[in-house]
Amino acid sequence: MSQTVADVIVETLEQAGVRRCYGVPGDTLNHVTDSIRRSQIRWVHMRHEEAGGFAAGADAMVTGDLTACAGSCGPGSLHFINGLFDSHRNRAPVVLIASQIVRDELGFDFPQEVDYKPIYQSCSVFCEEIRTPGQARRMTAMAAQAAIAKKGVAVLIVPADVSSAKAPDEPAFRVHRATPRTLPAQTELEQLATALNAGRKVAIYGGSGTHEAHDQVIALAEKLKAPVAHTSRAKDFLEHDNPYLVGMTGVFGSEAGYHALTACDTLLLLGCDFAWRQFYPEKATILQIDLDGTHLGRRHPVDIAAVGDVRSTLDALLPMITPKDDRAFLDQCLKHHAKAQSEQSKHAVANDKVPIHPQYLTETIARHAQPDAVWTADGGSPMVWCLRHVPATGRNRTVISLTHGTMANAMPNALGAQAACPGRQVISLSGDGGIAMLLGDLLTAIQEDLPIKVCVFDNSSLGFVELEQKVEGLLDSYTNLKNPDFARVAEAIGFWARRVEKASDLDNAVRDWLATPGPALLDVVTDRMELVMPPKVQASQVFGTALYSAKAVLAGRAEDVKGLLRGALT
Repeated sequence: MSQTVADVIVETLEQAGVRRCYGVPGDTLNHVTDSIRRSQIRWVHMRHEEAGGFAAGADAMVTGDLTACAGSCGPGSLHFINGLFDSHRNRAPVVLIASQIVRDELGFDFPQEVDYKPIYQSCSVFCEEIRTPGQARRMTAMAAQAAIAKKGVAVLIVPADVSSAKAPDEPAFRVHRATPRTLPAQTELEQLATALNAGRKVAIYGGSGTHEAHDQVIALAEKLKAPVAHTSRAKDFLEHDNPYLVGMTGVFGSEAGYHALTACDTLLLLGCDFAWRQFYPEKATILQIDLDGTHLGRRHPVDIAAVGDVRSTLDALLPMITPKDDRAFLDQCLKHHAKAQSEQSKHAVANDKVPIHPQYLTETIARHAQPDAVWTADGGSPMVWCLRHVPATGRNRTVISLTHGTMANAMPNALGAQAACPGRQVISLSGDGGIAMLLGDLLTAIQEDLPIKVCVFDNSSLGFVELEQKVEGLLDSYTNLKNPDFARVAEAIGFWARRVEKASDLDNAVRDWLATPGPALLDVVTDRMELVMPPKVQASQVFGTALYSAKAVLAGRAEDVKGLLRGALT
């Protein structure tokens, strides 16, 4: 039986390592889905393409393998845009098969005609159309190669008459996985070593580029007696088994991480592209090592910069470092970290006299979760509680929308992670706004037998937005959410579900929720007034909050001010 172009596309992707394809079927995609049906690739039937983009991204992040998604022409493939924008910014290798109307109708404003190229070029490493059947195998291989090599989204635009056409004989183009070592020049290594050896108060700041360099970073910290701070994206890689840890930095981080970076005289940035300049030191000597040369000095001026993968570069640099004996700066930073951890834990308490603290909810789940669980969290406060209150084990993973910062990612991320890891516990920390936005894809968990565990942080508000408005001195507007009982909604869909309103009921509910064998949802009513406190409170934030309080009292909302004060004090 002769192959169609759709067969060639699917065969090439399967050879490239694709094991799952997320999408919604449709007319121009029919030959592709039929080919997938006859392949070893699993079709994961989503209810919304945006959720499919999130799911595919989480799959690729957790496995490190190429993952696919596919949509029909026009609105079908267009719906993927936000999920794939997030996947791309998370550096997840994903290929989108964007099916298109037949070539003869392109350019005539045909129904459902969409020019995908200008839309997807801003969130992809590859975006091309297969114009003829003879291009199919080579173009598909190049799309997969780009997604793997550049770690991002590749878009393959496939007109329906091309996918259904007979495939001609072509050379056997295949996808190759290269694992090069990238090292700075010897003179650059010597410059880095000289600066680190000269530093009296050295701090290390690690980003996602440290994902394979945990042991090397610890060895360097030991030699330099340096505290190790990390970005949110590096939590999984540097937080565990780290006696030099002083925590995260940035708005989601702690005072200890902020102190280490601003008080050091020498700062080493490792695979770190942290965007907020106010968290970098003003007077320190700054060194940077990054695999991407375009990132050097992008966020803050640096004194010495080098291109290299962190693991190989530190292996080459470590023998050149003179061990230090003075632990004064390190011990000072570690004390700051211990204090910050103690302050943070004060909020993670059970008290039936007040609404459930989201910190207590998160720590309760973490206490009962499996050590290799995959955690997803919605943008906003659930993401903050996950980053602050779920300890890294070296085996668990965190999938969060940090660079893109979107709503509604957690539950569909969990679907993809669960499809990729069927024997692993997958926990979604969902905001009530986030879960409502893509609520329909709870049905995917039932249809595809994906036993995800979804916890809804139900505070009846877009909480992070509400806090941002108050800090700016504005009355909170349009952030109120009139929610259903999400547990009853989930039960109607087919989930095990329970609603929790009292802290004393939470521990047993979490145990039962995690123990259930199938999809399960826990709807937990949490404190709307709980504040996400930054590591350093700015005067402008204090003034803005005071201005909000005055406006709220004048508007007859004194009870809101009382709640805000209670949140700040507790």
